[in-house]
Amino acid sequence: MLNTLRDVPAEADIISHQLLLRGGFIRRLTGGIYAYMPLLWKVLKKITLIVEEELTNKGCLQTLLPQLQPSEIWEKSGRWKPYTEGEGIMFSLKDRQGKELGLGPTHEEVITQIISQTIHSYKQLPINIFQIQTKFRDEIRPRFGLMRSREFIMKDAYSFHTNVDDLQSTYIEMKNAYENIFTKCGLNFVCVDADSGAIGGAASQEFMVTADSGEDLILISTDGKYAANQEKAVSIIEEGQSLDIKKPSIINTPNQKTIEELCNYNDFHPSQVIKVLAYIATTDNNKKYPILVSIRGDQEVNDIKLSNEVSKELNQNVLEIRSISDEDIKKEGITNFPFGFIGPDLDDNLLSKANVWEKKFIRLSDFSVRDIKSFICGNNIKDEHRIFYNWDLINTQNLICDIRKAKTGDRCKHDKNQKLKECRGIEIGHIFQLGTKYSKSLNATFTNDKGIEDPFWMGCYGIGISRLAQAAVEQNHDDLGITWPVSIAPFDVIIIVANIKNNEQTCLAEDIYQKLIERGVDALIDDRDERAGIKFKDADLIGIPWRIVSGREANSGLVELHNRKTRITESLDLTSVLQKLSKEFNTKKL
Repeated sequence: MLNTLRDVPAEADIISHQLLLRGGFIRRLTGGIYAYMPLLWKVLKKITLIVEEELTNKGCLQTLLPQLQPSEIWEKSGRWKPYTEGEGIMFSLKDRQGKELGLGPTHEEVITQIISQTIHSYKQLPINIFQIQTKFRDEIRPRFGLMRSREFIMKDAYSFHTNVDDLQSTYIEMKNAYENIFTKCGLNFVCVDADSGAIGGAASQEFMVTADSGEDLILISTDGKYAANQEKAVSIIEEGQSLDIKKPSIINTPNQKTIEELCNYNDFHPSQVIKVLAYIATTDNNKKYPILVSIRGDQEVNDIKLSNEVSKELNQNVLEIRSISDEDIKKEGITNFPFGFIGPDLDDNLLSKANVWEKKFIRLSDFSVRDIKSFICGNNIKDEHRIFYNWDLINTQNLICDIRKAKTGDRCKHDKNQKLKECRGIEIGHIFQLGTKYSKSLNATFTNDKGIEDPFWMGCYGIGISRLAQAAVEQNHDDLGITWPVSIAPFDVIIIVANIKNNEQTCLAEDIYQKLIERGVDALIDDRDERAGIKFKDADLIGIPWRIVSGREANSGLVELHNRKTRITESLDLTSVLQKLSKEFNTKKL
């Protein structure tokens, strides 16, 4: 079933989404929900086979877990409300008995409960279970086709261990398996350090397909030995411009609320300024904590790092962290909040009338300000800043931590001679060291070699199967259409009958088709009653690696063999075509 479109659909913003729609690979049912048409289903099956073979070789066991999940196990892990309320991504429903259920966006809770009921002794460990199935996520803004859809195909695996060393060993094995999978799928990818996000755990890495349209910003050292998502990236900050050490004083700075305004009016450099930003953090017990962050004026706060540091400081999970607004201040009944002129020592008494917020600021300082000997900062009064100040004069205690965004041009922490450069990426896989986060919350234990009950050590490993297919298109296309990697192309070869009414052309095409099928080559024959030009354009659009045209030279036993990626065309006889393609696909020869 080949049904292509000439025009670019209005809904498609990026090239891979456009090409999958135009090529008839997917059809939109509603926002974020797509049907996988026969061509794409072939691609997905080939990707799935590569994944299954590689994981089976690593000793993983395949299963299929329920998509409907009871709320109580998610409540035990503490993830039910965050996942179903506010901006949560889980679809939730009630059955006819009024029992709450969720459509699985992920399966940590489910597999942990099942393993705790199945595995009881250290002698049964380690074990690594995987599945490939449809997942559901109620995306706030579904976009880019299969990149961020509400229903998608995913491979998720979960490993269980007696100790952290065994977990780390399997984690390395799974990283190796992922590298093999993505290489076999014909992708250019990079493995980057990543934030664990809502899944949690001590460490995680993402696998990214590099593409200009990628949603994630990746920082890579010039030698390629370090790579991280910007959410996680660390770096050595360049030295700022020093400020003279003089007698501290107060300066008037009317209407100079931004770093740019302050520096332009007074001939300061942003690196001489300590910028103080106010945030509000909401935790999983619905408490709201005001936060003050001090950072060098030429740097930006990394909200993910900030959220993680606040979570550690409070020993609570931060659900949301955002800048404090004028509206927030009015709601709390606070007056004279000095936006644009805040110093690191803003008085806690300002919060005395707060209605909902906690009454003390949590104060954090980025490493970028720790060693500055003389600086400019706000004076906590409208239109005033302090100059030539130092930390001894700032009467407050701040937690020193890394909360800045690493950026291109920074020096690499792992080798100060290397600098970071940036590119964009599409996440196709993510691996986690979960530790005992889920086993402890669900009371999932085994009996160790000393007869004591211990919580399982766990790992989690995901691959977006349907997202990988679209990412492959984003990375493999040209001005004519898709150029699929051979290993995951819907077909190996497309055979085109130039003139379906010409008996010699039709017979030769059918003969070639049968012989290719006999040799294990996955072939498609286009015998539609359409002009040859239309068939050629469709073949280029859907991107099958090799094209054979049975045309005007068919009466001489010759066909055109066209390589889609290189665009090189040869005129060959049947024997030469079969020999060349048999060699190309490593199949049976004549």
